Formats: sequence, structure tokens, C-alpha cells
Amino acid sequence: MAHFVTIGLIQTKVSDNIDQNIKKTVKLIKKAAKQGAKIICLQELFLLPYFCQGPKDKKKFELAETVPGPTTTLLSKLAKKYHVVILCSIFEKTKNKKYYNSLVVIGAQGKVIGTYHKMHIPSLPIDYYSENYYFEKGKTDFKVFKTEYGTIGTLICYDQWFPEAARAAAAKGAQIIFYPTAIGWPESNPKWKKRAEHEAWQITQRSHGIDNNVFVATVNRIGLEKNIKFWGSSFVSDPYGRLLTKASIDKEEILIVPIDFSVTEKMREEWPFLDERRIKVENV
Repeated sequence: MAHFVTIGLIQTKVSDNIDQNIKKTVKLIKKAAKQGAKIICLQELFLLPYFCQGPKDKKKFELAETVPGPTTTLLSKLAKKYHVVILCSIFEKTKNKKYYNSLVVIGAQGKVIGTYHKMHIPSLPIDYYSENYYFEKGKTDFKVFKTEYGTIGTLICYDQWFPEAARAAAAKGAQIIFYPTAIGWPESNPKWKKRAEHEAWQITQRSHGIDNNVFVATVNRIGLEKNIKFWGSSFVSDPYGRLLTKASIDKEEILIVPIDFSVTEKMREEWPFLDERRIKVENV
């Protein structure tokens, strides 16, 4: 098992022009690969403006695509060319006409390794996060994927607030938990509330890393989209919850972060949380 890997997180502002979004993302993936990233994670629904803000709109379902489909086919070619693993979050339409907020894992050989369907779907506040209208709740359980560069857990945004999701991924062998994200605040929120929500968001994820002796990598978007000002702040923390790097709240950035898996191995010798659990819950 490899002890080191370099990961890349791509934080961007999303426009209404899908072609423009994919061209920009491709350019940034190439740049991240050339800077040494071997696992590259994109933000939640990276191709599209965050359309899950009321009112509900049936036309938005036309934005969904299949797996494999045009986006995964394009990114698969990139993954193979640069020999990188790519994690891409898309609005997926299945053959049986189910719609999911999905995270697709593309291996370094250019093949889709698997897909995770977001398990926790927010429904409130309706004017900000009415995802339950557009997405089915995932029924495939929390997943981990063995890649060329390590075993990764794949969770999405709202999953961040549920500790059992991170515990399930870690118990199944995840060395890094990735959280592609789309989160922000209403501009009308008072400063104290913005600060509190932002800190809570980071603290809970770093805590998941500590509780499970794993690295956490979260990538969020930036910019104002309808009712939400997305706060960026993509970050990577280690198994002790220490911040390895953090992006700004308002700039497009690529975070390139070296990961040393031996930190987990050494930590678990002294803090063997997974081995010493008293409650054994199925899949957790």
C-alpha cells in the first residue's frame, strides 16, 4: 500500500454557461495534474449553477445525464491521459428514470470505478436547499473505492453533518474521505450567524477525521447564485484534525496537498477508535 499521495481540490465559480464551466474545469484538471495531483476532486454539481433553490422547476430535470455519459466520457479521457483519479459530482439520470446527486469515481486507467448516490438529501429551507424535489435518496449505502493511489470514501455535502457516514466509510477502509460540496449563506444573515455556521461546518468535518483517524478533503464552490453566497473555504485536514491547507472564501483556486498515510497508521497505534468501538452497527 502506498504511503504517500498528492491530492488536488478544484474550487471555482459556476456560471450559467455549461460549456464554459466544463472548459474551465478541464483546464484546471490539467493544471492540477501537472502540479503533481494524483487524485483530483471537483465540487458538488460542478457543471451547473446550484439549481435546487425554489421555486421547483421540472425543466431542470433536462440537465441530468447518464453514467457513462458526455461528462464522464470526457473526464475519463483526461484521467487516462494524465494517469489520475478524478472524482466528479453530477446530476445523474439512470436508465429507469431515477435522478440522483451522484459522485462518480474515474480511475487512472480512464474507466469508471463506481458511483455513489448522495444518501442525505436536504429539504429545508425550501428557498435554499430543496434538493428533495430533484434527487432520490441514495440506497446504495456508503461506499469506498480502491484506487491506484489509495482507498477513498465518497460522501457529498449534506452527508458532512452525519457522523455515521464518515464512520461507515472509515470502517470500510477509507484513508481519505472526500466531500464535494455546495454550501453558503444568505447575504441577509447577520455576521455572527455567518461566522458560526462557517465554523461549525469546518469543525464537524475535522472532528470526523479525528474520530476515524482519516484525512478529510472538502471542496466547495464560490460566488453568489440566486439566494446563496457560497463561501468556498475548501480545505484538507489530517487525522488529528489539523488543517493542512485552506482556500479563500471568494477566489478560484487549486489546492495541491501531499498526504502521508503513515500518520493514520501511527495514530491508530495510540488512538484505536475503530478497533475499540463498543457499539457495532451494521455498515457503521
